[in-house]
Parts: sequence; structure tokens; C-alpha cells
Amino acid sequence: MSVTSSKEFDLLILDLGLPDRDGLDLLQELRGRGETLPIIVLTARDGVDDTVAGLESGADDYITKPFRFEELLARIRVQLRNRNVPRVKEETTLRVGDIALDLLTREVWVGDRLVELSTREFILAEVFLRHPMQVMSREQLLNRIWGYDYDPGSNIVDVYIGHLRKKLGSDRIQTIRGIGYRLRT
Repeated sequence: MSVTSSKEFDLLILDLGLPDRDGLDLLQELRGRGETLPIIVLTARDGVDDTVAGLESGADDYITKPFRFEELLARIRVQLRNRNVPRVKEETTLRVGDIALDLLTREVWVGDRLVELSTREFILAEVFLRHPMQVMSREQLLNRIWGYDYDPGSNIVDVYIGHLRKKLGSDRIQTIRGIGYRLRT
């Protein structure tokens, strides 16, 4: 496995279980060459000794599987925050029709009406606003919002869809029978 110059990349996410060599060896090789590229180890090796070895070998952060995607994104932002990496300005307000969801203030507006949402309702609304008209299965929503270890037989997604319909309008979230849900535009 060859790694090109770090000047081509802002950050490296490294799995230690590489097909042709141990990722820890690659990490040590990169740091031995003087690479300063931020490296986040993402691995199934979850022992304390593994974490210590990864960090002492030069990883800037160490995340074990299973992990929450939102946490990975936050850790990436932390690694890039103090580096001279040009970043694209992220839009902080998602809009679909007359629904506006502000990611910074955590406010949701339907027209000129402020709507109070719980944390899970907000995350569910965010998923729908990021993917308008895309059909999302119950399993996809369950994994994104409650995590992979949540009981797939639970009706929690249906319950929260009901809450959102009451707060955003009953016609906003459409049920696609046998498949899932989607936000109508």
C-alpha cells in the first residue's frame, strides 16, 4: 500500500484492519516520515491497550466501531478547526417549503410559527430536510437517530413520525406503504 503526499488531503480516516498490512504499521510509517496530516483511527479494536497504542503511534483521535456518524463528523471538524484548511461555509439553515430548521439555534419554523421539538424530533426533522422527497426506511431512520444497537422491532420511529406530523403538519411526512417515509416538498 502506498500513500501519496498529505498535501493532497485534509485528513485521513484510517482503519487498522487493512487488507494487506496492519494499519498501525502504516500509521507509524506516516508519522516516521514526518507527516502532520490529522489522522483519525476508526476501528473495531476496542481494548484500552489498542487505543493507547494507536494514540501513542501518532493518531490524533481514536474511534471504535460501532460509532455514531454525527460523532465522527464532530471529531473531523475538531481536527480541522485549528489547521489552515480551507473550509466550505456550511449552510446553517435547512429549508423545504415553508419549513426552516436552524442548525445553530436549534429552532424550527413552519411559516412564521416557531415549533418546539425534542432532541430526537429535531434530529429526525433534520434527516428529512437534508433528504426531501427521498424515501427513508424505518431501519434507516432507526439507525441514523437511535443507533445500530436499538431494537429493530420497536415502533419508536412510527411514534416520532406521529409527533412530527402533529408539530409540522399532518400532510408533510408521507407514508410510503411497505417502504418507509418521506418529506413532501
